[in-house]
Amino acid sequence: MDLTVPEYAYMFGFLQADGHLSQQSRQRGRLTVEINARDVDLLRRFQKLTPYNSSITERTRSTNFAEIHTSATWSLCSLEARTKLNELGLPYGRKSKTIAPPIVEFSHRDYLRGLIDADGSVGYTGKGFPFVSLATASTSIGTRLSEYARDITGAERILKRNARDGIYNVFYAMETAQNLAAHLYYPGCLSLERKRTAADALATWVRPASMRVAYTQRRWNEHEDHVLLELNSPKAAAEVLGRTTQSCNLRLWRLRNGLVPRPSDR
Repeated sequence: MDLTVPEYAYMFGFLQADGHLSQQSRQRGRLTVEINARDVDLLRRFQKLTPYNSSITERTRSTNFAEIHTSATWSLCSLEARTKLNELGLPYGRKSKTIAPPIVEFSHRDYLRGLIDADGSVGYTGKGFPFVSLATASTSIGTRLSEYARDITGAERILKRNARDGIYNVFYAMETAQNLAAHLYYPGCLSLERKRTAADALATWVRPASMRVAYTQRRWNEHEDHVLLELNSPKAAAEVLGRTTQSCNLRLWRLRNGLVPRPSDR
């Protein structure tokens, strides 16, 4: 389970979001992953990547969403395998708020694609606009995706839990979604086939001529950081720098919390 290998990084991200580790007495337990039977090929790929005995079963039942639903479940009982996954950051039992990116070196875009395939969405909104999103209860996961997407696309996101269920919904649309999807779902990558197809389809979208041109991020420089820190007021800095108050507020918060380097002394 070398997470610098793209397939294992993807697999681990998917397991963190959609897998479940259980344990019993005498070191017994199992890893299970249950997904829609239409995606069973992905479980077969996981099975081939894993050098331990495991099984894939299917079952059909009635759910709150469909009268007839067929799912496929991958089950792995090996103690050695479970121990390795647990050490890398897959907790036993309930995990939605506690999962976090691995502390070891790993392939970031493959890991994030695994999370999105398990707990995210890729496609077009009801109005026909491309989007990529991830729903997560984990602050660490939401932060990692927003920081990574910022580095790739330049788009800033401020994390805020949904008031109804306490979930973060990290959402990207338009050209930002196109760029992010093209980066995450590169040719030949391990992924859910239907989401890879959806990601590929985003590339065909063209902004209508009547729609306002997409916003291009304006990078901060040391002079602006000095002004922002000296004024210590997002509203005042916004007037001086010709930026929005929201942008100045976010930059000031990042500077104060050490999330971006402070400007050098003049």
